[in-house]
Amino acid sequence: MVQGVLFDLDGTLFDRDGAVRDLFGAQHRAFQGVLGGISPERYVERMLELDDHGHADRRTAYGRLVRELGLDAALGDALTEHFREVYPRFGAPFPDALSTLRELRARGIAIALVTNGRTDTQAAKVERLGLEPLLDATLISEREGIRKPDRRIFELALKRIGVVAERAWHVGDHPMADVAGAHAAGLTAIWRFVPYWPEPACKDHTIHQLSELVSLIAT
Repeated sequence: MVQGVLFDLDGTLFDRDGAVRDLFGAQHRAFQGVLGGISPERYVERMLELDDHGHADRRTAYGRLVRELGLDAALGDALTEHFREVYPRFGAPFPDALSTLRELRARGIAIALVTNGRTDTQAAKVERLGLEPLLDATLISEREGIRKPDRRIFELALKRIGVVAERAWHVGDHPMADVAGAHAAGLTAIWRFVPYWPEPACKDHTIHQLSELVSLIAT
C-alpha cells in the first residue's frame, strides 16, 4: 500500500517550459534594442535550446548567446539578472496537478516536494502556484545542501513525512535526477513522460498525465 508520494517540481507539477517560453518572449521585448537584431522567434527558440529544460547553467547559457551574437559580455549578466527577477511571475501548474494532489491527500497519502534549484526561486514558485497547502514537506536542494539524484535527499524527504521507502513513490520527469535517484533510494520510480529526455532504464511505471497516478495507486 502506498503511504507517501514525492514529486519533482519543474516539468512534473509545474509547466516550466511553457513559463520560460513566455519569459524569453517578454525578455526579447524588454531588450530588443540591444540584442543585435535577432528576431523574437529565433531568440526564444535559441534560448530554449541553451536552457536545456532548466538543466543548463543560466549565466553560461546567456554568455554563449551574447558571444554568438557578437555582443558585449555584460549583456549576458544583465539578461541573467533579468531572468531571476521576473521568472516567478511566469507559468502555471499543469492542468491536473492540483486536483491530483488533492485526491492523493483525500486518500490519506503523505506528499512531499523534492526539487533542485535556488531556495528563493523555488519557494516563491511553490507559494505562487498554490502548492504549499497540499504538501507535507518541501525540500529544495540549495536549502538542504543535497541535490537529486543523491539518494540522501529522497531519504530525508521520507523521514520528514514518516514513510518508509518500500511504501513510497517518487514522480519526476528527469531520467537521472528523478528516476535513477529515486530507484537508488529504494522508492518506486514513476517517470512522468516528456518527449525531450530518453526513457529511463530503471523506471517502475510511466505516466503521461498526473491524474493517472490515482488509478495507478488504486490497482
